[in-house]
Amino acid sequence: MVSIMVSKPAFAEPHGRRPQFDDGHTPSYVQTIASGESVKMNNCVERCPENPLLTAGRIPYPATLIFNAGVARFQGKYVMVFRNDYGDRPGSRKIVGTNMGVAYSDDGIAWEPAPQPWIEWKSEEISRAYDPRLTVIDGRCYLCFAVDTRHGIRGGIAVTDDFDRWEVLSLSAPDNRNMVLFPEKRDGKFLRLERPFPIYGRGGPENFDLWFSDSPDCAYWGNTQLVLGSEQVPWCNAKIGPGAPPVRTRAGWLTTFHAVNIGTNEELPAWHTGWHKTYTIGIMLLDIERPWKVVGISGEPLMTPEAEYELNGYRGHVLFPGGMILEPDGEVKIYYGAADTVECLATAHVDELIALCLNGNAME
Repeated sequence: MVSIMVSKPAFAEPHGRRPQFDDGHTPSYVQTIASGESVKMNNCVERCPENPLLTAGRIPYPATLIFNAGVARFQGKYVMVFRNDYGDRPGSRKIVGTNMGVAYSDDGIAWEPAPQPWIEWKSEEISRAYDPRLTVIDGRCYLCFAVDTRHGIRGGIAVTDDFDRWEVLSLSAPDNRNMVLFPEKRDGKFLRLERPFPIYGRGGPENFDLWFSDSPDCAYWGNTQLVLGSEQVPWCNAKIGPGAPPVRTRAGWLTTFHAVNIGTNEELPAWHTGWHKTYTIGIMLLDIERPWKVVGISGEPLMTPEAEYELNGYRGHVLFPGGMILEPDGEVKIYYGAADTVECLATAHVDELIALCLNGNAME
């Protein structure tokens, strides 16, 4: 059994208290969150001028909310599998169903949706499958997704070779979600990040953490290790979880994560009442050989909600990363859902992202 390698940063404090650095000062981004002001995202990231890349109006079948997509390069094209919550008109809370659709692109920016949805999973036990993540391993495309059931939320893994047929390889015990696979095996084993969240499906509190596990066959998982505790993310006062599947860099596995801050003051824009959560995107590096060990993590959010399509929608002030592609020239494409309503893209250079993790390392 390998011991947990992540140590608690010196300025981490219990939830509900402001973290401080060793010299006693409170970081500015934490001060602004505590006061209810917006937090600016890092300057190295640029939003795509074509945002949002994919909206409900582009889908050739019933669609209301298009978001939280997984993206990969597969068989010479960019492939996106997106979540589609469909039902009533835009602006209405009434959603009657969820499916997952597929879109294709030659450049990762202009997308063409397939004419029909790909997966809609319903049974006496299962109400829906959603929030896809894509990873190509040994020439096959693996799909991680969440499954809502009568007895909790399960994390699923499937594999496809053509985005027509799909084979389910595993479903976790409740409650687990936000699973992502690494694009390489280690010692013949599949590797994944995940976010177990016990009692969430029964209305419990939301201080959940980010974990690692591995498997010889993508069906049976073990060697579970803590990667990052939610209390170690200084701008977060609630849950964290994996974002896009990691990509290999010269400095380690680069990966995004989401972090949630729950406000207690004014209500945030939404198509329903009672919305108080802000979702931001973080960035970190994991050790290549010990991928449960954090090498570096940016002490500030990589992205925060700022654009109109991020601040307003079904649930405003929400960014949720689901895809990340490292291009040959060093550009990193970061795909994310915005306001639980549309799918978007931001870009940055890999060297700048690595520098954020190592130079502003919140783990030191």
